[in-house]
Amino acid sequence: MANECNQRTGELVINPYNLGFLCQPSSCLLPLSNPNPSFLVRMDLHRSFTLVQFMADNGVMASPEETLKREHIIQELKKIVQSWITKVAWQRNLPDNVIRDASATVLTYGSYGLGVHNSESDIDALCVAPWFATMAEDFFVVLYNILKGKSEVSEIHCVKDAKVPLMRFKFEGVAIDLPYAQLQNVDLLNPMFLTSIDETSWRSISGVRVNQCILQLVPNLELFGFLGGIHLAILSALVCQRNPDACVSALVMCFFNTFASWPWPIPVVLQDGMVAAAHDTTEVRSWMPIRLPCSPYHYCHSNITRSTFNRIRAEFLRGQNIARDILRPDFDWIALFEPYGNMYRKLYSRFLKIYLLADVKDELGDWIGWVKSRFPSLILKLEEIRVSCDPNPTEYVDTSNAVNSMPSVVFYWGLNLGRSVDFNVYTLERDFWNNLRNGYRGIPGKIELSIVPSSELPSIAELPARESRRMEACWRFPDYDDQRMPVYSRHLPNYIVGYLANGGNHASFGV
Repeated sequence: MANECNQRTGELVINPYNLGFLCQPSSCLLPLSNPNPSFLVRMDLHRSFTLVQFMADNGVMASPEETLKREHIIQELKKIVQSWITKVAWQRNLPDNVIRDASATVLTYGSYGLGVHNSESDIDALCVAPWFATMAEDFFVVLYNILKGKSEVSEIHCVKDAKVPLMRFKFEGVAIDLPYAQLQNVDLLNPMFLTSIDETSWRSISGVRVNQCILQLVPNLELFGFLGGIHLAILSALVCQRNPDACVSALVMCFFNTFASWPWPIPVVLQDGMVAAAHDTTEVRSWMPIRLPCSPYHYCHSNITRSTFNRIRAEFLRGQNIARDILRPDFDWIALFEPYGNMYRKLYSRFLKIYLLADVKDELGDWIGWVKSRFPSLILKLEEIRVSCDPNPTEYVDTSNAVNSMPSVVFYWGLNLGRSVDFNVYTLERDFWNNLRNGYRGIPGKIELSIVPSSELPSIAELPARESRRMEACWRFPDYDDQRMPVYSRHLPNYIVGYLANGGNHASFGV
């Protein structure tokens, strides 16, 4: 009998008879007064069951219907890209046998690829096609127009200037990130085959390769936990690898015990049989180096600074302290999953208020996305004047500004001022503004920085947080359907392969 979705309430109901993956005895040493092994196993199983039920009740686990919907979406995308590559092969005037055998597919990675997505997760999927399908014309024009013409697809746009170029859209309401790679086959873990691909394709496939490596290296996939982002996925995989017989609740305890005392900057390395590089400058510079599996020379890219490193380490220690009580009869998982904002205002007496405004609502998302991408430089500016901060990523909608109808968002960062109590926030704002102006392509909004006391924080709780988990508006492009330029095939005279928007930087596909 499988886990079921309550038809009346829509809640996921955990069936205890379908939790065989929880029934592994823990190999972690759990500090209990009762050393009876059977008692430990029963308590471990009980806590593991309550954790899974807690996750289901709070939407951390996707319902069976949501999982089936995502599987359907992937199958539909595979059909679309297969039809697309056949069309591209025909446009290239390739031989009939090549057109017939042309094959393209979609490979998933990220939280969905690891099987640990939730009801709000997007899908990271890689489009893989043969060498003759170019990114500039065939992917960003032909496939773009095919997807744009589908009734299931909405909010589609191209993110061409990113480190990993991709298309971003929604398919039946589910957000999709779709990069592209030109590959001869999909044996991504074969180092010999990867030597001849271009740099862009290499970056595009890195997420899929890391996922496949993690899935191979973790001994019990059903117990693998994914906490968010590739960094924490690798940390979680290491704990699973080191404790192959531990149950779910014990793995949580082992996770915090491991990284609360990790001797940074010694890198975290999954045991994948590869010898790490003798010298790596990225590793030396990083506060928390985490090596990508299946690649001895590459480490996870991060923007961790001294302030954020101290904050992460403090959270590991706090989690360790909470996890010590996991097997107590009165333990409640909410203690570990309590929203950070509930305790945030109690930790600091002063906060840096970051106030962002835009003249037009549709421009606010672009402005917020740009400012957030520059936050690491603001953190470093604070560290230069010996001010450490706790950058809370929550975006609050400022309803008090409704009088003048200017859309705005507020961030509040906790500050440890130390001896810099009277530092000049106006100088900080000016320096950060100069950084923001450099490279921004749109119309810049406004930013105001100020230091506020904790007494202002109660009003923050009343401000609604932005509903979207992702910065959708950050990549929202105008619809230029009325100003489109036809793109003609280079191989078939007078044959239009698709259209480009004719306006601004959004149309620069480089065909």
